[in-house]
Amino acid sequence: MNRLTTRRDLARLLLDWVRPLKKFYSEGHAMLHIGNTAAHYGEKSARMEGYSRVLWGLGPLFATDNQDLSREEREEADWWKELCRDGLIHGTNPSHNEYWGDVYDYDQKMVEMAAITTSLLLAPDKLWKPLTEEQKHNVRDWLNQINRLGVHANNWRFFRILVNVFFTVQDLEPDAGRLAEDLQVIENCYDGDGWYFDGNPAQMDYYIPFAMYFYSLIYARFMKDTDPVRCSRILERAKLFYKDYVYWFSPDGSSVPFGRSLTYRFAHSAFFAAYGMAGQDVDYGEVKGMLLRNLRYWTDKPIFDAGGILTIGYGYPNLFMSEKYNAPGSPYWSFKAFVALAMPAQHPFWLAGEKEITYGKQKRLAHPHMLITHEGAHVQMYPAGQHAMEHGACAAKYEKFVYSNQFGFSVSRGTTIESGAFDNTLAVSAAGENFYRMRYGVERFEVTEKYTKSLYHIGKKVQVESFIVPLGAWHVRIHHINTEEEIDVAEGGYAVPKERCHRVVSGADSGKYSKSMVEQNENALFCNFPWGVSGIAGIGIYADGSVEAAGAVNKAKWHTRLVEAFPNTNLLHNLTVIPTLCTTLTPGYYTLISCVYADREKKPQQNKRPVVAVMSDAATEEFYRIQTEFETILIKRNKYFGKNN
Repeated sequence: MNRLTTRRDLARLLLDWVRPLKKFYSEGHAMLHIGNTAAHYGEKSARMEGYSRVLWGLGPLFATDNQDLSREEREEADWWKELCRDGLIHGTNPSHNEYWGDVYDYDQKMVEMAAITTSLLLAPDKLWKPLTEEQKHNVRDWLNQINRLGVHANNWRFFRILVNVFFTVQDLEPDAGRLAEDLQVIENCYDGDGWYFDGNPAQMDYYIPFAMYFYSLIYARFMKDTDPVRCSRILERAKLFYKDYVYWFSPDGSSVPFGRSLTYRFAHSAFFAAYGMAGQDVDYGEVKGMLLRNLRYWTDKPIFDAGGILTIGYGYPNLFMSEKYNAPGSPYWSFKAFVALAMPAQHPFWLAGEKEITYGKQKRLAHPHMLITHEGAHVQMYPAGQHAMEHGACAAKYEKFVYSNQFGFSVSRGTTIESGAFDNTLAVSAAGENFYRMRYGVERFEVTEKYTKSLYHIGKKVQVESFIVPLGAWHVRIHHINTEEEIDVAEGGYAVPKERCHRVVSGADSGKYSKSMVEQNENALFCNFPWGVSGIAGIGIYADGSVEAAGAVNKAKWHTRLVEAFPNTNLLHNLTVIPTLCTTLTPGYYTLISCVYADREKKPQQNKRPVVAVMSDAATEEFYRIQTEFETILIKRNKYFGKNN
């Protein structure tokens, strides 16, 4: 078993993971064909992408003499070096039948230039210097096309930046004007306190660490003498970002699945590798631990197919959660984590002993608009106001009430309550239609130290104001709903596996849950499975925000339902059930209150539900007192949300 503690261990892991790819390269090694699903940019670019993305791991491997590897491992690395160099030569040669083709505005091939130029920067003695003058000319000309073309004003600008950094380092006439323009675009994306956004100010996801910062840190490594002020600023910002970003990770190495491009999996820890490589005043033991724990987490997950090919998906192969730009070779973007191999075995990063992070119970991250809680190995992320467009299942990836490293989240395959898989969200259908939808976009939001709140519509006739209050393994949800039509409402808890995932069972133990493991009544439903506990309890439904009016004005009541979600909707677990509260509301204004629980194991906290008291003053504004074993939280609803908006 690979313990994954040394540079050699990481190199061996890389070689193990690329070895199955050998037979899938084209004759000239410029293309890699490992599957038949499509991306929007077509088959030729997809095969070129396959070639380039593997370089995210192999380029760093070539950066040192690899004397810490065995003779057989060095020979295998040399074999890959020849293959990668052949592919580069043939892919950039307009006269060769494997020429990657000319580049056009906003072309996918621009994305792949990043892996190529980073590899050339890290390993020039292996990939650049051995080329003939004609071959160098072809490579330079092919890359230089990006300086004449349109490039998206987001992390894509780094693809052109890296081309010009490579040209600078190798004295190949960089385009200084383009470089200055692109660096300014990136600077315009800086939001403060170490946080960037990726072109869209409402969206802060894993593209900040594995794109905006990853490329920035490559820049800082190679331009520190040419552009020292900017490089110093990058490192200072990275230091600030690091203090927040570590909260997205659990002590067990897993990270919270959230946002788009999750098929890049362990690219989430690439920031730590790049920070260790380029940083100054870095605690190498901490960043090394963050990287290696994340990689260890993934080594025993079923993310490879039977032939050893990394699949599209997250916790298992899954196309439902993919993006339109995910081709068969796309998941190898995750190999960015292997940039740590560019540091020799005697680098302080590798010599340091791993350290663990000491986490606070709860932390507010102002710039990505979220609260993060840590309960042992369970990390939960409560975002508000995040919004993305033009990606697959955007609402599910950004706008649920909470995201969990243990329970993941689900994407919809349809619009019924089962196919929609509406975990950790409020879903609404016109009464009787069984056509549900969740929120997509908010009108207002706020993140305080204790709770999040947001105002939004679900469709045109239903306005909702939601307060979400984290309380360790519990959280409380308070929804003010103003509906102009009769609606069916589904309040989903956490999706929990309905069987022991990815384990072989035998004998009388089927590995599936039994009815005896489910506690259910009219107002509460708890799944007490050996592999995970998930539950939801309804506290009340009040009409016109008044406790006294509840019985007289509104006949709505909760009923519980264990929703059997469609297979392969959850990112971590391929078969799940979702404890769900349901009700029907006639036109009017209501307050719905519930509390939700989830943890990997049944714990004493499960029996200590939060107590929520509802009070009204003369101005009909609601107050909520949330009482737990440890604290009391008071919330006052203000006039800018819900009914009084």
